[in-house]
Amino acid sequence: MASQKETVIYVTRDIERALGMQPNSHYHIVSNRTIYGEKTEKLYPGCVTLIDDGSDESAGTGDLMSHPATAELFAKIAQADNAKPYLLIFKNTARIEPIARAHSWTLINPPAATSEKIENKISQVMWLAELERLLPPHRIEFMKNVRWDGKPFILQWAHGHTGGGTLLIDSSQALEDIRAKFPDRRCRVTTYIEGPSFTMNVVVAPEKVLPSAISYQITGLPPFTDSRFATIGNDWGLAAKILSPEDKQHITDMAMEIGARMQKEYWRGLFGIDVIKETATGKIYLIEINARQPASTTFESRLQEARRAKGATGMTTFEAHLAALLGHPLPQPLIEVADGAQIIQRVTKDIRSIASDAIGTLELDGFTAIPYENTDDNSDLLRIQSDHAVMQNHGELNEAGQSIAFCLQQKATKP
Repeated sequence: MASQKETVIYVTRDIERALGMQPNSHYHIVSNRTIYGEKTEKLYPGCVTLIDDGSDESAGTGDLMSHPATAELFAKIAQADNAKPYLLIFKNTARIEPIARAHSWTLINPPAATSEKIENKISQVMWLAELERLLPPHRIEFMKNVRWDGKPFILQWAHGHTGGGTLLIDSSQALEDIRAKFPDRRCRVTTYIEGPSFTMNVVVAPEKVLPSAISYQITGLPPFTDSRFATIGNDWGLAAKILSPEDKQHITDMAMEIGARMQKEYWRGLFGIDVIKETATGKIYLIEINARQPASTTFESRLQEARRAKGATGMTTFEAHLAALLGHPLPQPLIEVADGAQIIQRVTKDIRSIASDAIGTLELDGFTAIPYENTDDNSDLLRIQSDHAVMQNHGELNEAGQSIAFCLQQKATKP
């Protein structure tokens, strides 16, 4: 956490990503002006700066950093504190770093090159070194050399987001169509594994690696998305229910091994892993490393804060993330989480927007609903959060989850 002598400014396109802790005089947020952003600004006056550049689309992090209002905020805080504030973003990229340097801002995220090396599906295999054994059977190929052998497999490009770079190849024709378009593109070919997926957030500091609670990864469910591999949320309650103690320990061991590998890269702060448990064998494989703050961090931290209010001790995931980035020790473990869920309605062919009364209906049912002003296919439209599970089993909504789906289908604006 930031000390009384340190101030951090989190610049982000999506304000929800920065709300892992409450804004205050030493923790400021710069984001787009949205309905949810304005609600947050009213809750924390003087600690939230909202930018409206007049365009129809939300400004990206780089554009927000380049806006005069952001430079004015940095200068104002530097004058008040007699010290320059630190810059924090969701994920560092090669475009972000020159903007920070041009303003002489100290960016505390790990280097973009390190993040790229670890996340890139091609370079990741080499980076894992002996930990490559954690992955399902796989190989790196040029598309023109990939052949159909009668068995479905997963095809991944170097980059993807929320499942967008992941394809299931289940026929020779499907393979030929892609190979004809991208013959010279490198890809990762992986054996298709059937089973539930799980995610874990992990904080890395020089002296320790702190794993958080495991959540079930909600993936590909209609009406929330049209994409089979799109991640649409997390359910901590279902993970606690369906994973055995041995499964949980195995996933934790994987996270600790990868965390130790990241320590050698001088990584600081959060990363996340996604794993899959094969239904047929019960074996658990690593399927993804997210070398950045995972999207589930904010809500996980809120669930931890709620437990702390009831007497639990420890740090929230976001507090530990910020402390590690600032070079502070991590004296306590992360607070355990065993229930709660969030699910995201994405823009689909049938659901292009949500009627204004949907949020009121969901809130009356005890959920938190966070709207987005996105229009691109598969982009976030509405984030729904619950103190309890929304999944009954792998791929199966419980009664609460079904009520959310029903509400969205009834109040959707269709094309």
